[in-house]
Amino acid sequence: MLHSYDRYPITKTLFMSSDFSTPSSLNHFSPNQLYDFINRRQSIGLLVEPAPNTAQLELAIAAALTAPDHHRLHPWRFITIQGEQRVAFGELLAKSLAEGGEIDPVQLDRVKQHPMRAPMILICIVQDQPHLKVPHYEQVLSCGAAIQNLLLVLQSQGFSSMWRSGAAAESAHLKRALGCAASDEIAGLVYIGTASKEIAPREPLNVADFVSEWHFG
Repeated sequence: MLHSYDRYPITKTLFMSSDFSTPSSLNHFSPNQLYDFINRRQSIGLLVEPAPNTAQLELAIAAALTAPDHHRLHPWRFITIQGEQRVAFGELLAKSLAEGGEIDPVQLDRVKQHPMRAPMILICIVQDQPHLKVPHYEQVLSCGAAIQNLLLVLQSQGFSSMWRSGAAAESAHLKRALGCAASDEIAGLVYIGTASKEIAPREPLNVADFVSEWHFG
């Protein structure tokens, strides 16, 4: 098992400090160090024990709750699944796909096993808060930012993750089973645990390929 502290020595410096209360307290690390830590985060599909304990998960979710949030609507909700509940959740995923028209027994059996790919799953939900100045898509974006914060703090504690979605996440049957309103959305199923092996670094992208400068006239 590989922990982030083993791979990213900067992790403890960045995230285990007891004082982030002032700008000057952040001067002990550079922007390049912070970028390097963020750049090293990658999705890992097969995860093993251990998963975060209660305090570690609460810290990650607390970070999620600092996401940009227009008018402070707090449109995010999180549901944890672990232990034997993963088996029941696999059955629910398969039933949700079947309700949506999937009839291939091989596919349904495969989906039943999905929750066993990690010791913990966190269901991330956009709980729509109607507001004249905050359209639904902004609330979805806010939830995406919350999930990214969550992933980074999990990494800082030595854990890995995989943010998944798919047909089951769009299922009305699944939303009802989770107590969601019709207007809510499942932004993702975040699989959480410990990486069982190292993965290759991602190929760097050229920033200039994604940026342009606007000029009037």
